[in-house]
Amino acid sequence: MAVVVNDRGVANDGTGSDTTPAADVAAEIRAHGGRAIASDHDIASWDGARALVATAVTEFGDLDVLVNNAGILRDATLAKMSEEAFDEVIRVHLKGHFAPSRWAATHWREQYKAGSRRRRNLIHTSSTSGIYANPGQINYGSAKSAIITFSQIAAKELERYGAVSNCVVPGARTRLTLSSPGLPEIMEAPAEGFDVWAPGNVSPVVAYLSGSDCPFTGETFYVQGGTVRRLAPWSIAGESIEHPTRWRLDELAERMQRFSPRQ
Repeated sequence: MAVVVNDRGVANDGTGSDTTPAADVAAEIRAHGGRAIASDHDIASWDGARALVATAVTEFGDLDVLVNNAGILRDATLAKMSEEAFDEVIRVHLKGHFAPSRWAATHWREQYKAGSRRRRNLIHTSSTSGIYANPGQINYGSAKSAIITFSQIAAKELERYGAVSNCVVPGARTRLTLSSPGLPEIMEAPAEGFDVWAPGNVSPVVAYLSGSDCPFTGETFYVQGGTVRRLAPWSIAGESIEHPTRWRLDELAERMQRFSPRQ
């Protein structure tokens, strides 16, 4: 196993920088017999993402798996959110998934055309905020919802090069979730027994989706503790109203009541 561990170590409030987490994870991998190096490239930048992919190829000879997990929080309600808070969260989450994936896809396409038929894997990280629309996270939730669609489109486009793309929605205790008010108490580790919020619980699913025999692509899986749920993509709710020509407003208003708006 050979891994490039990327983490800029920037705090959620945008202050400071600490590359220790990436270095510590790389050291832990090496201690268990793997090969690993740390990286602090800004993967939400075009050149930083390209450099990250190039680092993996240069150091280890190729790139088989890319796990996108970059994220920050800048929570605020819509009426109070600043432009900077919206732009930065979209940049780190959504572009931070797009840019590394783009350079990985370029490399895999070149390798495929050169005759390589190895399985390549993309794994992306969404959030329950992108599914359940948490108030106060219009930037974060929008980005996380978009990441699921991004993964589905990537799956369709990269199939021709032997690559798969899947997404995980973790329920876990991380530096990001612990910065949200109320979550540290909810996610506190138990004194004994199974810790359902331990981030390591998500690892087996990520490892499975990274495997050369992974049969899935374009799928999204919610993971918490020992629970894995497959999430269905966008689908029509089942009801419709029909009219042989363009609707008149009064007719439409009457028939739209059939959909029973949420109270």
